[in-house]
Amino acid sequence: MYIVYFLVLMLLPLYAQRKVIKTYRRYAEVRSTSGMTGAEVARTILDSNGLSNVRVVETSGVLSDHYDPTTKTVALSSQNYHHASVAGTAVAAHECGHAIQHKEAYAFLTFRSKLVPAANISSNASWIFIMIGLLGSIKSLMLVGIILLAVGVLFQFVTLPVEFDASKRALNQVVSLGIIRNEEEPDARKVLSAAALTYVAAAATAILELLRLLLIFTGMNNDDE
Repeated sequence: MYIVYFLVLMLLPLYAQRKVIKTYRRYAEVRSTSGMTGAEVARTILDSNGLSNVRVVETSGVLSDHYDPTTKTVALSSQNYHHASVAGTAVAAHECGHAIQHKEAYAFLTFRSKLVPAANISSNASWIFIMIGLLGSIKSLMLVGIILLAVGVLFQFVTLPVEFDASKRALNQVVSLGIIRNEEEPDARKVLSAAALTYVAAAATAILELLRLLLIFTGMNNDDE
């Protein structure tokens, strides 16, 4: 069982990462029929949704695209920012989906934002308590570590509807605004689905790790009886 567990824990994230990179690279080479760069796609979607106050900027790295709600900025990696491709269109639209969520106070996004400080602290501190609890057979510290880890797992779980909803909004926007044609929609959907897989993998591995630690904690209790 432990062998299966570690295989899943290691292989699932690797598969998800490989899938998203492979899919992105494939459709980054497919020019969009609109001829719009990612920056132009983002600007069009934002302005069409009354978000002219949200900036579109270039950021370094590959697949480093993101929306920053604190600065109201859609940051696109250089390739997506400057080039017209199906992948760049999908990614830019997805990040604009987050900006629209922010404007509309989408419940899961609001909840996730509130979880960020606690998740950052708990992810760093949880394993300290868990390791001390395991090495010293101190159940109370083990339990504290598990509770802290559960906060991080909750963050990963809440991230799923946020990302799925942003992708749904992205497709709706590019179709309704005529940014992509009907024949391009399946390709854009593939890019978004591959990206979503990374979040599913992260949530799945986090839940598996939490369950494993809960089993260990239960075993510690049974040993004391």
